[in-house]
Amino acid sequence: MGMNREETKNAKKERKKQTNPKSKIQNPKLDDWLDIGKIVAAQGLAGELRVYPNTDFPERFEVAGKRWLLRPGETEPQPVELLAGRYVEGKNVYVIKLAGVDDRNQAEDLRDSKLMVPASDRPELAEDEFYVPDLLGLEVFLQASGELLGKVVDIIPAGHDLLEVELDPEFAPNKKHKKVLIPFVEAIAPVVDLQAGRIEVTPPPGLLEIND
Repeated sequence: MGMNREETKNAKKERKKQTNPKSKIQNPKLDDWLDIGKIVAAQGLAGELRVYPNTDFPERFEVAGKRWLLRPGETEPQPVELLAGRYVEGKNVYVIKLAGVDDRNQAEDLRDSKLMVPASDRPELAEDEFYVPDLLGLEVFLQASGELLGKVVDIIPAGHDLLEVELDPEFAPNKKHKKVLIPFVEAIAPVVDLQAGRIEVTPPPGLLEIND
C-alpha cells in the first residue's frame, strides 16, 4: 500500500498496493487547497527557486503549467505559471522557474511562500495506495475477534511504513505505554475501509507485547 503527504504515498502496504488531504494550514479559505511545497531559497542569479517538496508526485514541479502561490501572511493563493523544474539529487529539493521571477531579488522575495494546487487536482492512486491524512483517525480492529484495538494517530515512514495506533482504554487499561506500532503490510493489515473508517489487523503473536 502506499500513502501520501499532501499527497504523500509513504504508507505503502506491500500488496497490489497525500487531500487529497486538505492543506495543513488552519484557515477555512484554504480547505480546498493542497500544500505541495515550500520555497526555501533563491537558486543562482536568474530567479530560480529552491522548493522543499510536500508531495510524492514529481510532476508537481517538473511539468510546466499553472500552480498557485501563497505568500506568508496571505490567506488566498495567487495563480503562477511554472515554466520548468528539476530534482536535485541528494538534497531532497526541486529547483523551479516561475514566470515573472527573473532575478535573485525577486526570488528572495518569495522565500517561505507555499506552492499550492486545488484539492480537486488530487492524482488517482493505485488500489493499494492511500493518502496519509485519509488514514489518520481510522479505528483499528482485531480481525479475528472484532475487538477495537485503537485508532491511527500517525504514520511512521520506514522500510515498511508503520501505523502508530493509540490503544483504546478498554483494550489496554493497565498498559503503561498507550501506543503500538503496526507494520502497514498486506499480511498484517489486510482490510482498509476508508468509507467505514476502519482498518482490520491480524498482528502476529507477540507484536503488541513487543511494542508495549
